[in-house]
Amino acid sequence: MEDLKEIRKEIDSIDEDLVKLLKRRLEIVEEVAAIKKETSAAVYDPGRERAILGKVSDIAGPGYEKDARLLFSTILAMSRTRQRSIMHGEPEIVKRIREVCETTPAHFPSRAVVACPGVEGGYAQQACSRLFTLPTILFFSGFDNVFDAVEKGLCPYGILPVENSAAGSVAAVYDLMDKHSFYIVKALRLKVNHVLLGVRGAKLENIKHVSSHPHALAQCSQFIKKHPAIKTEPDTNTALAAKKLAESGRMDGAVIASRACAELYGLEVLAENITDAAFNYTRFICIAKKPEIYPDAHKFSVMMSLSHQPGSLNGILSRFAAVGVNLTKLESRPVPGLDFEFRFTFDFEARARDESVLKLIAELADDPQIEHFTFLGAYEEA
Repeated sequence: MEDLKEIRKEIDSIDEDLVKLLKRRLEIVEEVAAIKKETSAAVYDPGRERAILGKVSDIAGPGYEKDARLLFSTILAMSRTRQRSIMHGEPEIVKRIREVCETTPAHFPSRAVVACPGVEGGYAQQACSRLFTLPTILFFSGFDNVFDAVEKGLCPYGILPVENSAAGSVAAVYDLMDKHSFYIVKALRLKVNHVLLGVRGAKLENIKHVSSHPHALAQCSQFIKKHPAIKTEPDTNTALAAKKLAESGRMDGAVIASRACAELYGLEVLAENITDAAFNYTRFICIAKKPEIYPDAHKFSVMMSLSHQPGSLNGILSRFAAVGVNLTKLESRPVPGLDFEFRFTFDFEARARDESVLKLIAELADDPQIEHFTFLGAYEEA
């Protein structure tokens, strides 16, 4: 144990020296930034950074060069951020977040015109009624139309599903996020209770076809497997499938939907508790054309495309870890038209007035290795 104590003393001494040297290096970086500001030189000098990384790799030697590159890549990123703050000031996105925090009302509205996918009785409508006390709901046939309604100002708000605890992310919504201009202003986790519905007088043993949204079908896969005679038919919406069944009157058809659809469309419950997981939740987001950041906002969402090189994602993740931010979701989607290029959506827990988080946003927004950065919103998730 004495040997371990002596070794740790040496480590403590080295750590102290490292911190002093890091502090001194950042002070010199500030001097460099002042000179660059006067001469209008660029912050990012890729040739200089490559030379530094090559040099430290040589000094570290074969056994430690990867560790040295990782450490100095982080230091160089810190240096660029410090230079930018001196040369360019705070990025516009951070200024905008501060402004929105000050101008957003204290409470989320209880009444609003809201765009929803599907029809009455769908889970999106139920989420909307949970988020707003007295919403005026306009229903649209697809997710793209909900985005359009908000983007074009037809509806101040829109409701969209983004993730289910059993079936995963709603890929279609994530694919549309990059296409439209919007902000997330609130989110909700809604407990989903699926039942099997049929027309009045139908019997479970006579059912040959079951229709619903693909996610709902996936969430009830075990029930479907127990009835091999039943064929599944995907539809765009659970409630819309229920409405179609009621209008068709098919005795051999059924739908997977909410219990609310039974009363709405005159259907009967043929089977209950058909969901695979007892705790089945769908996460919905409420979007708006302009950002709104309410005082109780505790979650951020951002989207970014990273340079196609080794370690780029790891470098971003290390920044979140450095400020103690808890990532709750990381979603990657291919960029349309570009082979092997991906866009990442990050959800993380943070307060919009937290200076360390705003500094992180500033770093990400100004990083040249991040080819595309979008702030999607800071919001409360109920």
